[in-house]
Amino acid sequence: MLRCGLLGETLGHSYSPMIHHELGEYDYRLFEVSKEDLDAFLCSDRWDGLNVTIPYKKAVVPYCAELSEAAERLQSVNTLVRRPDGTLYGDNTDLFGFLYMVRRSSIDPAGKKALVLGSGGASVTVKAALEQLGADVTVISRSGPDDYGHLDRHADAQIIANTTPVGMYPHNDAAAVDLRRFPRCEGVLDIVYNPARTALLLQAEELGIPHAGGLSMLVAQAKRSSEQFTGTVIGDEALGRVERTVNHRLRNIILIGMPGSGKSAVAAALGKALDREVVEADELIAQRAGMSIPEIFARSGEEIFRKLETEVLAEQGKRSGIILSTANKEKSVIAEVIAAGPGTDDVKVTVKPGDKVVTGKYAGQELKLDGEDYVIVKMADILAVVE
Repeated sequence: MLRCGLLGETLGHSYSPMIHHELGEYDYRLFEVSKEDLDAFLCSDRWDGLNVTIPYKKAVVPYCAELSEAAERLQSVNTLVRRPDGTLYGDNTDLFGFLYMVRRSSIDPAGKKALVLGSGGASVTVKAALEQLGADVTVISRSGPDDYGHLDRHADAQIIANTTPVGMYPHNDAAAVDLRRFPRCEGVLDIVYNPARTALLLQAEELGIPHAGGLSMLVAQAKRSSEQFTGTVIGDEALGRVERTVNHRLRNIILIGMPGSGKSAVAAALGKALDREVVEADELIAQRAGMSIPEIFARSGEEIFRKLETEVLAEQGKRSGIILSTANKEKSVIAEVIAAGPGTDDVKVTVKPGDKVVTGKYAGQELKLDGEDYVIVKMADILAVVE
């Protein structure tokens, strides 16, 4: 079996194994390699084909005996193939991926003024692609005459293409620019793919501007890489299928329901069946507060609980592909114990008259006696004792 993978210095979580699993039958793994070990790794027999990501797209160029036209022009390689004679062939499939992304979006850059945000390696590829499609391209960087402090001189831009990491998880709320500064904008392209809908794309949607995200580019460049690895042509119809599959797997599953409705049990079963991480909001809230949920209600009140709950759900909502079991929303109440039974061999009564206890708002059986309201509760309904 072919041994393929993704080469980078720090990879973290990558969608590439998931995508390549859908594209072909070969082993695909992540190779985190330090700069000091890069030469030894490239010269080793540990791999047959590689995708290359930052910071090695330019560093691997001298190792290639032959470059594709795109890689030669950009002097950047994101796909390496070891040929039968042991020499390396380098290609840049990012160019193909971005061109596919534009075509799929129905955005037409021909004859339009386009701004490319960012001046890194991805910027070079995107600039070349837009110029190939007939756009008049200006690169916006953090320094120089065309920097972010002088965007007003480009208010007539019609295409905005983001190649920066701004808006990437976990900074989902950030956007490189405010699209309202470009009243003539008629197309927004963002190569960020996690999250699938960045803040920039959400603003484009709000303003009614056609837009496209980076997942289609990622899948398309992977398809071209897979063809290089295997020597087998993959039909373009596979692109839509793979993108839909990946999108489906990256959607969060969120479980809501009353306390005791079985959210945690269902979450655990789904996590096992779908091989997904299960996140219990209750556990995260308790960890953040340093006390249990009943103790939060008893000591700090519902307002503090809701604040913690909102923070936790906002953070977890930025992630992709998880199963999130939301917090129990039953309000707790504090009551005074008037009387306590003796208990049984199976149930030990650990409270006494005069104790202040926390119970669920809807726990127990209400009783009116001599004009007074009481609630009869089981020992299991008592969540905490307030000291």
